[in-house]
Amino acid sequence: MPAIRIDDGQDARLAPYAGVRDPAMLRDRGWLIAEGRFVVKRLLQSPRIRVRSLLVNDAALNGLTSDLDRAATQPDVYVAAPEIITAVTGFNMHRGCLALAERPPALAPPSLVATSRFVVVLERVVDPDNVGSVFRAAEAFGVDAVLLSPGCADPFYRKAIRTSSGAALVVPFAIDEAWPDALDRVRAAGFVIAALTPDRDATAIGEFVTTEAARGPVAVLLGSEGHGLTDAAMERAHVRLRIPMSGALDSLNIASAASIALHRLHDARG
Repeated sequence: MPAIRIDDGQDARLAPYAGVRDPAMLRDRGWLIAEGRFVVKRLLQSPRIRVRSLLVNDAALNGLTSDLDRAATQPDVYVAAPEIITAVTGFNMHRGCLALAERPPALAPPSLVATSRFVVVLERVVDPDNVGSVFRAAEAFGVDAVLLSPGCADPFYRKAIRTSSGAALVVPFAIDEAWPDALDRVRAAGFVIAALTPDRDATAIGEFVTTEAARGPVAVLLGSEGHGLTDAAMERAHVRLRIPMSGALDSLNIASAASIALHRLHDARG
């Protein structure tokens, strides 16, 4: 596809890429930005996300040529030197590969839950790297969807997309503003809500995965690292699960804990 070479960092066609520094502006305009060749390749393959344009250096363009040829829609492709990309974005984008896309319509939580059997539920997880890491584990271990409470980091924020290795572009998600009542609807849909906690009185995950409940509809509930799950969320869980460990530590960061829990459940569910 023909590329458009840009030699001026003030070129108006590149103005949206200044949104790398302003995620709120991107969200308000219904856009998202992805970075890095691997993630941009995944974005180009997405059937539900329309890519508007790419901003790349020459090396990245060479690496994406075949993917652009296969893309469902043909975005504008702007090619610029690294210093031009830096001038546009405001910092050194050493990956030399950005894509601007339209956010797909938000998914309705009830519909998402109704079409799933294995979900992750996040409560107040504010760090985008943590959200991205959970999405990466969710895709790796067969999770159908992710449900987020208000206050969670935006899965379509650039850092979350990058940390997820593009999984945030693939795994369906919804934000349910009616919190914690959203958990009551998950229960009513027939899910066993399994809350992850370091509480030593909780059920060891190795014990839970041997039960019939682990093979039915399961919602794994995870809270923020600093404060954990709220009492209101905990009260709605059917079972509290812990990851047994030795030594002085009683807990792991959310990325590690989610990966272990989802892997164990994935194996148990066949």
